Amino acid sequence: MRALGIDFGLKRVGLAVSDRTGTLVSPFKTIVRTSRNALFDELLEIIHNEVIETVVVGLPLSLDGGDTLTTRQARNFAESLGRRIEQPIHLMDERLTSAEAEEELNAAGLYGKKRKMALDSQAAVIILRSWIESGQS
Repeated sequence: MRALGIDFGLKRVGLAVSDRTGTLVSPFKTIVRTSRNALFDELLEIIHNEVIETVVVGLPLSLDGGDTLTTRQARNFAESLGRRIEQPIHLMDERLTSAEAEEELNAAGLYGKKRKMALDSQAAVIILRSWIESGQS
């Protein structure tokens, strides 16, 4: 099953995709947000062109597992996307994914501007990989 992982942010949205078997996950791209409509238009195009069968949106819970303003924004985003697509949307706890993504980029020797753009898509990789490994797929 080909899945799309989304690391939702107000400035940038990181994307990752799985292979058709749903076992390998790769960074796809980072979308720099200009408007809500432009974001959804681009996501709909990607979902169609990449033949995405399921979508996993990272849910930025607080460290104690509670909701924050960002959590509510991510839930609203997922609900809005769900009204636009037929594919199922799953929410995945993304606590500490940014820190893990930074560690992975450090290990890969990626720094500077390239690192900043790669961080969001790498976080999406971790979100999607975690969802697949949890057996929810």
